[in-house]
Amino acid sequence: MITSKLPNVGTTIFTRMSQLAMETGALNLSQGFPDFDGPQALRDAVGRHIAAGHNQYSPMTGLPALREQVATKIQRCYGRAVSADSEITITPGATQAIFCAIQALIRAGDEVIVFDPCYDSYEPAVELAGGRCVHVPLGQPDFAIDWQRLNDALSPKTRLIILNSPHNPSGALISRTELDRLATLIRDRDIYLVSDEVYEHLVFDGAQHASVVAHEELYQRAFVVSSFGKTYHVTGWKTGYVVAPAALSAELRKVHQYVSFCGVTPLQWALADFMAEHPEHVEQLPAFYQAKRDLFCDLLGDSRFCFTRAAGTFFQLADYSAIRDDLEDVAMSEWLTREHGVATIPVSVFYQQAPKDLRLVRFCFAKREETLRQAAEKLCAI
Repeated sequence: MITSKLPNVGTTIFTRMSQLAMETGALNLSQGFPDFDGPQALRDAVGRHIAAGHNQYSPMTGLPALREQVATKIQRCYGRAVSADSEITITPGATQAIFCAIQALIRAGDEVIVFDPCYDSYEPAVELAGGRCVHVPLGQPDFAIDWQRLNDALSPKTRLIILNSPHNPSGALISRTELDRLATLIRDRDIYLVSDEVYEHLVFDGAQHASVVAHEELYQRAFVVSSFGKTYHVTGWKTGYVVAPAALSAELRKVHQYVSFCGVTPLQWALADFMAEHPEHVEQLPAFYQAKRDLFCDLLGDSRFCFTRAAGTFFQLADYSAIRDDLEDVAMSEWLTREHGVATIPVSVFYQQAPKDLRLVRFCFAKREETLRQAAEKLCAI
């Protein structure tokens, strides 16, 4: 019998809850994808490029036109000039970018600091590289970095710290002041960063995203990852990118070329066209998703859920302890799906060891207004 390299990994909670939603006919506010389509002009561009014969391999590092548009956006949004040739790599999804960065850096015995609750792809990638994750819980209830715990977790074996802002699942943001503090903490250590910034343009209430790309000191040791799927409402296109200094990009590309070699060519052409023709899209995203957040939260105002409005992402956490304090969150999510027709995600699955009194579920509000109204009506009736 085969000995698994990932003995603790099974079917993800996201797949399980989406499947349960399908089986029960529940509204799916669990897995993080929109129930509406991407811009018409973007979708039209795909067909145009397929018809034009752009159907063979793109360059391993990504279509030059798309890398140029990413460089232009980074200059416009964060004030940093990056080389489209040597610092930007297009990948089949942000998860693949994170995987390749980890494989490029981590060797047997290395330690990687992750902040709990954290996205579920980080630890398997570290384990496959022979490393070990050191889990540092974020503070409660604000999900901020606990600097004493982070300092205590550092060791001579620490090779990498994985950041995630805006944060999934909480929506919390890392500030520029916190990035400065991190830079001071690791300045004299041989520690690298992977900064997962796939929700970079989903930041609300007038706040600004503090990107590692814009931090001169931290960027020199960082892989910064983003997602076209999240930004352009096309998660099924599985297209992302990673920005890193030339030397780090070169190491990432050594892995990337043997994982997938390149991304899907006509999708890259379409994204390049749309970014050039509609640069306003990313500027409009905060208001677009804040309106959805506010609608959903306003509608939940008469429910028995307790919550603080998310500062970013398209997720909203809610405390259900006033409804069913007797149920842990996995059971609660299944109960909400089966008995009340709304699928959600339990927050404990993002932890190595969740707090015993955790009573939080995560709703995705990247949905049509009709879906959010129907879901809120069901949730308020509980």
